[in-house]
Amino acid sequence: MTKIAFVGFGGVGQALAEILLERKEQLERSYGLDAEVVAVSDMMKGAVYKPDGLDIAQLLEAVRETGNVENYPDEPGTVKGLNSMETIQDTNADMIVEVTFTDVETGQPAIDHCRAAFEKGKSVVTTNKGPVALAYKELTALAEKNGAYWGFEGTVMSGTPALRMPIATLAGNEITEIKGILNGTTNYILTEMEKGNSYDKALQKAKELGYAEADPTNDVEGYDARYKAAILSGYLMGTPISSKDIPCKGIRHMTLEMVNEALKDNKKWRLLAQVKKENGEVTASVEPQLLDADDPLAGVTGATNAILYECDLAGPIMLTGAGAGLKETGFSLLIDLIDYQRQKTMAKI
Repeated sequence: MTKIAFVGFGGVGQALAEILLERKEQLERSYGLDAEVVAVSDMMKGAVYKPDGLDIAQLLEAVRETGNVENYPDEPGTVKGLNSMETIQDTNADMIVEVTFTDVETGQPAIDHCRAAFEKGKSVVTTNKGPVALAYKELTALAEKNGAYWGFEGTVMSGTPALRMPIATLAGNEITEIKGILNGTTNYILTEMEKGNSYDKALQKAKELGYAEADPTNDVEGYDARYKAAILSGYLMGTPISSKDIPCKGIRHMTLEMVNEALKDNKKWRLLAQVKKENGEVTASVEPQLLDADDPLAGVTGATNAILYECDLAGPIMLTGAGAGLKETGFSLLIDLIDYQRQKTMAKI
């Protein structure tokens, strides 16, 4: 049995809990994944811990009806009010699902959460880009030293397997270049501008649809894509690059005139994250690029994400899918949990 503690219990954490509830029998039957939620700790929604397992349906009911998991029934053995570090270090969970807010500058508190878990020999799955982009080398070494699993599939393209797919199915190739549309907000804005909307109007529509935050800086300045470029560089190219060292230019300067001029020349603007390996050196960048209209990435519209891997044996391989969404991101955590279970099973053989 895998005993799970959620650190952070917003929409993504609740989506995973719902999946674990709905598919419990199938996950155990098909993958041997017997997952039991024993703890939740959220800065805004409180904390609850029950060593022999929480009832997920009651947990979800408590948080959705009252906004506080501490309204979970007071059953024997139930403990409430633990902070995140106490939940990681002092509960009987062996798997931490870290889904707190991503701080793009410091990666905290998620980096400390991962560090604390690994030091205790506990595994972590996360959708939080900060620890992977800013502390990949340190945390990977710490996890390996303590025999812990670290999964972060959802950090690049949500439930679209941009990280595990190339590792699992492109093995044997040398990937010489990775480039992709890794931010749905900016791609939606550029697509709307191609329809004749100004940048400001396209951004407003993105906000109304929930694609853009009230403060869209991380998206439109390219910072979100830069984090993902750093993750791709470290994980797939074997060369960790600090996100702060990656040249980055967003789309805030883009005008309708620029977009229309490109269309007249049968071209399209796309904000691309790019990681290249040349002569043994790996470099990364994020910037708007002018693509021919028949380029596969130019055909990716709306909030969809896409990534292209240049392989020496297989040639160019492109993967497209949702780069956001609660259920999709919850699924990305499930991908990691299943992989964790498979590795545990293989280790016993």
